[in-house]
Amino acid sequence: MTTKSSKTKPGKTSPVAAKTKTAAKTAADKPAGKKKAAAKAETAAEAVAPAAAAPAAGVPDLATLRTRIDGIDRHIQQLIAERAQFANQVGKAKGKLAAAVDYYRPEREAQVLRRVVDRNDGPLNDEVLVRLFREIMSACLAQQEPLKIGFLGPEGTHSQQAVYKHFGHSIHGLPLSSIEEVFQEVEAGNADFGVVPVENSTQGTIQSTLDMFLTSKLKISGEVELRVHQHLLSRSGRIEDIERVYSHPQSFAQCKAWLRQYLPKAEKIPVSSNAEAARRARNADDAAAIAGVAAANVYGLRSVAGPIEDRPDNTTRFLVVGRELFSPSGNDRTSLLIFIKDQPGALYNVLSPFAKRGLSMNRIESRPGHTGRWQYAFFVDIGGHVQEDAMREALEELEELAHEVKVLGSYPVAIA
Repeated sequence: MTTKSSKTKPGKTSPVAAKTKTAAKTAADKPAGKKKAAAKAETAAEAVAPAAAAPAAGVPDLATLRTRIDGIDRHIQQLIAERAQFANQVGKAKGKLAAAVDYYRPEREAQVLRRVVDRNDGPLNDEVLVRLFREIMSACLAQQEPLKIGFLGPEGTHSQQAVYKHFGHSIHGLPLSSIEEVFQEVEAGNADFGVVPVENSTQGTIQSTLDMFLTSKLKISGEVELRVHQHLLSRSGRIEDIERVYSHPQSFAQCKAWLRQYLPKAEKIPVSSNAEAARRARNADDAAAIAGVAAANVYGLRSVAGPIEDRPDNTTRFLVVGRELFSPSGNDRTSLLIFIKDQPGALYNVLSPFAKRGLSMNRIESRPGHTGRWQYAFFVDIGGHVQEDAMREALEELEELAHEVKVLGSYPVAIA
């Protein structure tokens, strides 16, 4: 939909300014006897000219403001360099460690970022400041060695965006072909951490991720919440050319109402990721992909429409998986895998130890337990950390009531 605007296009003169300019020029060309008319024209020009006038009372002039900004920039740069030097000393204080992953402490980063949010009085919002500080910490940590982070590839996926949101850009990203491969590369030590999607606010749980925890020894060390905006991308940028659309099944589900209204006859072809969809769509004018704008930049596509998700609050939650548990950050979540005994009231029994101690359950999901026919396991998220007394006591009681309890991770709650 095209909206009319009163703004003048770049490189063109507004009608009012053009008339005023002509009046001023005509007056200037008149003989000396008509200087009075010229003066009037100049006065009119000044009245409609853009704000090149003197600054408001109490506001410094533009040159002074820019000088002050330059000074602040120098000070910021000096402080960042000083912070990097201290971060380097912290690394030396820890002694000779094996790899970059040994220097990384997600609970410490979470505490720093929460203080950033607590101190923020504007004008920048919390998300912007958290992103700035995340990048500073990422760059400082990379002095030792960049972290290697596996994610569901290829490049341009929402998983890659989640990696950058959680770890910053000073990392070495490893785009992998499947969620299973992300787990395998972290288990083998080829990646320090992996980032995998686990649930979407519109379409629910990503079952393939939950199933990996049934057999994997990896631990959850963090979570990322990413607002997901879907765009229709194509090579030509024209919706009338599109005969088929590629995307991940989750994205098709998130955009089904839009597709039904605007592309009811187009063939919908599911692929392994939205970036893979973009890669395929770049090869033909009659093909399109549903993906994020990052994929458009990577694969040279144009945005036909967007955002096209059916719900504007569409958010995907990602988990960061690693090889160890970390200490409490002060605002944590614990994920459990519980195999229950087949008896009346079994689920009530395994949840009651948490309720009695005032521990809040954030989520519960059942999956076939792969231990026998009609045997189920429950994935449960509880507020708190396994090293805290209430959680430790609840888990001790739970061991007597459940068939098996597996702590998948205790990790900081997502920030901004």
